[in-house]
Amino acid sequence: MNSTLTPPSSLVIATRESRLALWQAHHVRDLLKALYPACDVRIFGMTTQGDQILDKSLAKIGGKGLFVKELEVAMEQGHADLAVHSLKDVPMVLPPGFALTAVMEREDPRDAWVSPHYASLAEVPAGAVVGTSSLRRESQLRARYPHLRVEPLRGNLDTRLRKLDEGQYAGILLAAAGLKRLGLGERVRAVIDIDDMLPAVGQAALGIEVRADRPDLAQALAPLNHWPTALCAHAERAVSRGLGGSCTTPMGAHATFEGPHLLLRTLLGLPDGSRSLRAQAQARVTDLGQAEALGQQVAQQLRVQGADALLAQLGAH
Repeated sequence: MNSTLTPPSSLVIATRESRLALWQAHHVRDLLKALYPACDVRIFGMTTQGDQILDKSLAKIGGKGLFVKELEVAMEQGHADLAVHSLKDVPMVLPPGFALTAVMEREDPRDAWVSPHYASLAEVPAGAVVGTSSLRRESQLRARYPHLRVEPLRGNLDTRLRKLDEGQYAGILLAAAGLKRLGLGERVRAVIDIDDMLPAVGQAALGIEVRADRPDLAQALAPLNHWPTALCAHAERAVSRGLGGSCTTPMGAHATFEGPHLLLRTLLGLPDGSRSLRAQAQARVTDLGQAEALGQQVAQQLRVQGADALLAQLGAH
């Protein structure tokens, strides 16, 4: 720790009140308490618009940014010092006055298959209903398993599992990380290989957001930043930004270190699975600028393949 850093005397963490969001906030609180034992770290729970509107798809009501906005207002008004987010919920461009100050070490980034009846997607019979809230998953699922019915699935993790247990779906797709974090790993029938379903931008990483005018907080939170994950996430987010994509664009991106090189793989598809574009590149990456450049390079590869026309088609729906 920087010897000139004055440890914070108190910190308030803004979070959504879903069980997973609260787990994430408490996880960060415990890490901060270990770093700064004298600091009073409190949780400020909020219900966001994204949590309240459950009868419409996220794509139709403004995207995953709805999970973030109220937390930013709480920071703006001084009710909270920082917000903990699932990084995949964080818009690719933050509003003026806010900064993503730390990206924490990534959990398992893969998607998980959860089903009481079928051990894998390959076993599910034609016409059976599979639930997902993600256009990215839907696009890849329809392309690979066109004989299945894909139906929307909203609500927090517990609500989704309850709907599955009630028999509304033959199986559902969820992020493996969320299940593992809540001690629900036994619900996972299979984790889906990244080659078969590319994860969302930033999937399984936690992001910590602060007001941009709080360099003291950025310094205090620096020990929670996991540099390899931050570089990977920055490259992934740069692809989406480079295409002008949003949290609701059916896009997957996943970066991993292969020795000193960062390998970035991406996919952009239509929700009905009828068309998808893929691109990848690798480069030696040691700083955020190089990660950004790699993301821009991959975005350009997708553009050459026709990404702009595909995005225009998405916008017309």
